[in-house]
Amino acid sequence: MAKVDRYQHHDFYNMDALLSEDHLLARDAVRDWVKQEVTPIIEDYYERAECPKHLYKGLAEIGAYGPSLPVEYGGGGMDEIAYGVIMQELERGDSGIRSMASVQGSLVMYPIFAYGSEEQKKKYLPKLGSGELIGCFGLTEPDFGSNPTGMVSHFIDDGDSVILNGAKMWITNSPVADIAVAWAKDEEGVVHGMILEKDMPGFSAPEIHGKLSLRASITGELVFENVRVPKKNILPGVKGMRGPLSCLSKARYGIAWGVIGAALDCYDTALQYSKERVQFDRPVAGFQLQQRKLAHMITEITKAQLFTWRLGTLANEHKATPAQISMAKFNNVNMALEIARESRQMLGGMGITNEYPIMRHMMNLETVITYEGTHDIHTLIIGMEVTGINAFK
Repeated sequence: MAKVDRYQHHDFYNMDALLSEDHLLARDAVRDWVKQEVTPIIEDYYERAECPKHLYKGLAEIGAYGPSLPVEYGGGGMDEIAYGVIMQELERGDSGIRSMASVQGSLVMYPIFAYGSEEQKKKYLPKLGSGELIGCFGLTEPDFGSNPTGMVSHFIDDGDSVILNGAKMWITNSPVADIAVAWAKDEEGVVHGMILEKDMPGFSAPEIHGKLSLRASITGELVFENVRVPKKNILPGVKGMRGPLSCLSKARYGIAWGVIGAALDCYDTALQYSKERVQFDRPVAGFQLQQRKLAHMITEITKAQLFTWRLGTLANEHKATPAQISMAKFNNVNMALEIARESRQMLGGMGITNEYPIMRHMMNLETVITYEGTHDIHTLIIGMEVTGINAFK
């Protein structure tokens, strides 16, 4: 059977007409890069559970780090829709590759840009944007995931510095990161963000092994044992949970776009395979049940595209609310996972092999549906918005 073309362009509602020339150029450039640099190697790296670290620099070269941040601070100077389509194309390649980029841009560069001092911005952002520095984001703790306010990481005043103790868990990029934007409580219990550098004594980032998902993305812990952090490294522009939660909104927005790429890759694979796979003397694409599956898939993808485009226009106007972002993340990740499972079934036994990308996408999406707010937590965020009642307490 001929190798399927996983990069067909499916635009059932002519969504391209809603995108600017800059959006299309950015999307197509990233799509070409993924085809050349990611697709040929990703199955091997996934199989070996190894991060393709050489891609960090390539991601910088294609403008994947902070596309919507200002150019003078290491970003791409584009809008939020450009950021979205870039994340979509990266995730067509692999969710882990998109994670490498979205953590760097949304969870490291964004908080330094939004809440950092001018000195912090000039010191770190250009090097993060160019890939000279790799960053990670420390919020989730071993005992506190969906309840970040319960964090136990804390620091005490010590003159020109603070002394930080605690630990973070499930941190993308941490074992290879040069810096970490970490969140901890002061002596009054108020949350602050701070920039840690990897050579600070008492700061370590051991790798987490045994993952069966996002295997090509490196994940680890952050451990703080009496780490002396200069006060000039504390982000001055925000206090409390508003800081880290605003970063999560930025990352969740990117995920809502990104998973469309994973869904498209699964759909394209299933569509092309069904046209070439012959059973009962004709391609399986000619059977009603298979057409029903394909029709459902492209319908759900199209709905997700409309969802994210509208969310992008709101984000460009600074009007996108956390609940709206939660709805897009909640809907689109669920959609992508459902399409991965349906696509896998359409390929039969071949669907579980690494000759095709579907099983890898499916495994990756089991992480994406959990991180940056679990599926259930997003339902509660939406529920609180529509009822006015906080179900978290």
